[in-house]
Amino acid sequence: MTASTDARLQRLRELMRARGYDAVVLRNLPDVRWLTNAARVLDDEVAHTVFVSSEGAWLHTDSRYFGSFVSAMGEQAPIVVDMEDTPHPTWVAQRVGQTGARVVAVEDTLSLGFFGKLSAAVDQASLACLFAQLHGDVAAMRAVKDKDEIALLLRSQEITDEAFAHICTFVRPGLTELQIRAELEGYMLAHGAHALSFDSIVAAGPNGANPHARPSDRVVESGDLVVIDFGASFGDYHADMTRTVCAGRPSDEQRKVYDIVRKAHETCASAARPGMAGRELHALSQRIIAEAGYGDYYKHGLGHGVGVEIHEHPSVGARSADVLEVGSVFTIEPGIYLPGKFGIRLEDFGVMTNDGYEPFTQSTHDLVCIA
Repeated sequence: MTASTDARLQRLRELMRARGYDAVVLRNLPDVRWLTNAARVLDDEVAHTVFVSSEGAWLHTDSRYFGSFVSAMGEQAPIVVDMEDTPHPTWVAQRVGQTGARVVAVEDTLSLGFFGKLSAAVDQASLACLFAQLHGDVAAMRAVKDKDEIALLLRSQEITDEAFAHICTFVRPGLTELQIRAELEGYMLAHGAHALSFDSIVAAGPNGANPHARPSDRVVESGDLVVIDFGASFGDYHADMTRTVCAGRPSDEQRKVYDIVRKAHETCASAARPGMAGRELHALSQRIIAEAGYGDYYKHGLGHGVGVEIHEHPSVGARSADVLEVGSVFTIEPGIYLPGKFGIRLEDFGVMTNDGYEPFTQSTHDLVCIA
């Protein structure tokens, strides 16, 4: 794990040299998780600051997290952890003075309130310091995964695939969407998931025509298509998967639309190559669905990156210039949504290799019909 942290620090320092930065300050939780490689330490509280110079790296936290960081990072970690009783802006100013940094880059996600306090702390310390703005650079670095990240993503998907196999034995007419969600999420947490990647979507019948429908008390009826979008999180890394199942026998229309979505998915997965822009792959999915006569019913992007965040780089949408690099992990999830009738989405996620897209998801693409 220390080797991964060293490599990530090296990538960040290469950016610093190229931009003329003496130091970088990180507060964004996904970036802190990625750089420190400290698994299962962070929660939703922004209580940590990382300061990286050309020669050193420091993490400022408090007593609630200190022991967990030290345990997760190991004794040989290249980042020094402290829990000094000092406000974060003052602590950063101290590191600026310690390192002699004159150009310090901060993330564009930094709050205005924190930036104001940081500027004041540097002024109060009588330090000459120019602040530069990172423009999502660390998030862009996170798009390309290393082997440790791939291992965590694979495990998260294994649990997710197992949960799908289980839920196919559970879904039946008469259950509500909320009951199905409770069973699905409970299974993941009881069978290895450290957390849920996001609030699961279970949308039956007409509700499935809303891509981000929230589970409700609607009862699954015989013949309903049920869209299930979910994922397990393992070691802070997420899975993302959607399957559409039929509670009974599908109609001819349902089968036809399902086959179109499946064709779009599998064609795009086969066509994905390193160096493509996200919008190129999205355009292919749009063309397939439009030529089948359903272009007006597919309005969202084809996919998105997945890692320590459930939505990250690269974007695979209509306007995305993000390049699908070797090592980038992203979803492929075309869908068709017919208002008042049903929706269908088929989603895998996987990694771009030198030979093309390799899905982590192992669950069948066949329409699963549950009697």
